[in-house]
Amino acid sequence: MKIVLMGPPGAGKGTQAKVISNMYSVPHISTGDIFRKQISEKTPLGIKAKETIDKGQLVPDDITIHLVEERIGLEDCRVGFLLDGFPRTVVQALALESYLNHSNDKLDAVILVEVPRSEILQRMTGRRVCLNCGASYHINFNPTKVEGKCDVCGNEVVQRVDDQDETVKRRLHIYDEQTLPLIKYYEENSLLHVIDGTLNIKEVSKNICNILGSESI
Repeated sequence: MKIVLMGPPGAGKGTQAKVISNMYSVPHISTGDIFRKQISEKTPLGIKAKETIDKGQLVPDDITIHLVEERIGLEDCRVGFLLDGFPRTVVQALALESYLNHSNDKLDAVILVEVPRSEILQRMTGRRVCLNCGASYHINFNPTKVEGKCDVCGNEVVQRVDDQDETVKRRLHIYDEQTLPLIKYYEENSLLHVIDGTLNIKEVSKNICNILGSESI
């Protein structure tokens, strides 16, 4: 099973990706995780990626494509994969299609998780993370027991730069500008399935699995 999971920032793709990855026993490949690893290791790529991400921009196509092709070429992806955060542009989609064609392969489905802009802003600007252990919170939906302190390790929780109001708005603008043509591309190729991302996590997962031909979870 080879799946692409799409949606605007804050739509809950990461959460759903983990559920679907476990359900179908395929690796969850997140470009966000790849970039964060590069950033934490302060590699040249990580430094460049951080500069663009902090500005609310997308990492250049050539770098992203190279990293993803390198990852899906590994042994564990022979049975399939779930891509989260890639492709984000038609250029990236064409590169992925070309890569798969070389192995006489293709995508099985593209899932689009849709959430209204107003809800995305509320979700993202309210997020807080612990830089020490990585635990994630939300000031309204999942607050820390002690204000500003991580429940797990007691360190300070902060708002990431890419969750700040102006950065989120820039990211959504970029999404509209660069990713909406990608949605049209997959729709024209009869691969696109649209899911209501405002439902609770279990309902969204159930609807995705129904599309992919699995029993309800």
